[in-house]
Amino acid sequence: MKRLNCLIIDDEPIAREGIAGYCKEIPFLNVVALCKNPLQANQYLEKSQIDLIFLDINMPLLSGIDWLKELKNSPLIIMTTAYAEHALESFTYNVIDYLVKPISFERFLQAVNKVNKYYDNKIEDEVLFVKSEKQLKKININDILFVEAMQNYIKVVTVIESIIIHMSLKSFKDQLPDNFIQTHKSYVVSKYKVDKIIENQIIIGEYKIPVSVRLKKIVLNSF
Repeated sequence: MKRLNCLIIDDEPIAREGIAGYCKEIPFLNVVALCKNPLQANQYLEKSQIDLIFLDINMPLLSGIDWLKELKNSPLIIMTTAYAEHALESFTYNVIDYLVKPISFERFLQAVNKVNKYYDNKIEDEVLFVKSEKQLKKININDILFVEAMQNYIKVVTVIESIIIHMSLKSFKDQLPDNFIQTHKSYVVSKYKVDKIIENQIIIGEYKIPVSVRLKKIVLNSF
């Protein structure tokens, strides 16, 4: 089991200590630092491998949301806040769960288990073999960004290349783990690769993937 390095960012000492106490009960969590504001956390992100951040929203100097807007290649984020109304906006960033204070240990455990499952999936390096251009090709599932339907074919876009396969989108999706979600009749995306959701589009790097009106609520609820 991978030990995950964590930062706790909250301007309230009692809140920081409370999250740290919960972390001590979880074998796969290692708290690197307790920070009273995001600016203090920047130094740890520069010198340490951080896998997870517990982040408050309303803080002096710089709010958690404003900090996230400028953060490049962020680790996974669990929001820990007293304000439920920021949930939808926060999920346009690398937020895997949103905890509203007071936070029970049961709810905390549910959130960190999501994080652990995410990293376990990355480590497993699951692969698929597909027929493309008269040859069998190996695709690392964790490398897939999205899949696009193209009449009787699909285009699988990975971090390395694009692969054309003679297969239906549904048949291919049935072989993928549950972190892949359908956003449109012609698109399936890996939610772990999503950078932002802006109105009716999902942004993955330079790609803009449409979200249909019919599926928008399902897509948002899946994050």
